[in-house]
Amino acid sequence: MRFSVLASGSTGNAIFVETDETAVLIDAGVSGKQITTALTEIGADVKKIEALLVTHEHSDHVRGVGVMSRKQDLDVHATAGTWEGMEKYVGEIDPAKQHTFSVGDSLSFGDLKIEPFPISHDAREPVGFCFYHGETKLALATDLGYVSTRVKDAITGADAFIFESNHDVEMLRVGPHPWNVKKRILGDKGHLSNETAGDALTEVLAGNSKDVYLAHLSPDNNMPEIAEITVRGILTQNGIAVGQDVVLHDTYRDKPTPLKSIKRL
Repeated sequence: MRFSVLASGSTGNAIFVETDETAVLIDAGVSGKQITTALTEIGADVKKIEALLVTHEHSDHVRGVGVMSRKQDLDVHATAGTWEGMEKYVGEIDPAKQHTFSVGDSLSFGDLKIEPFPISHDAREPVGFCFYHGETKLALATDLGYVSTRVKDAITGADAFIFESNHDVEMLRVGPHPWNVKKRILGDKGHLSNETAGDALTEVLAGNSKDVYLAHLSPDNNMPEIAEITVRGILTQNGIAVGQDVVLHDTYRDKPTPLKSIKRL
């Protein structure tokens, strides 16, 4: 299994996951052009993509869903709540291309198995995903107000994580957002701080967990260096050797991460 975070942040999100047999796109919160350009940069073929899965209906996750479905002839999979919420953003999508799943369902595309799990966010029916190929597991968990026991149970022991590290609490408190926005971000249906991300990761990392991609960083209330230092410090305090046991990776708003292969040693 291979993956790339094509774009990550409040300006737009998209993730590519593939095996030798198939490929899927998760979210399309940037333009179709940016997605196809990013795929070219990592050496991936957009025509290999079999489906587009959506985590929730916020515009930074669905802005390009309609375009990608129409131009690339992609089936779109989302929860019923997400379909209701994203109609105003995606335009017309062929009804034959619209598919609804529920938490607890297991989706299969070729040799890739995908299981959605519920998350706490201010959306209608938001989810994260775990991806399985053979013995390997990739966990995607962003846009979380907090990390529930159910989320921890779903993602524990993944070989690689795409995990939210949205904001530094002090930067947020003194930052430019009005108080109602700050309150939303800090709330149980908002976004994870660097500290909370580090604490949660100490509970879900296992011996086979090798890579953590810190995702959905706020451009106003965080910096990659601060996110990495904070998470690294918490993991180190809990006996996890960063750089040896686990490697932390940056993600970007305007460029993809290199295509990463997950292999169980």
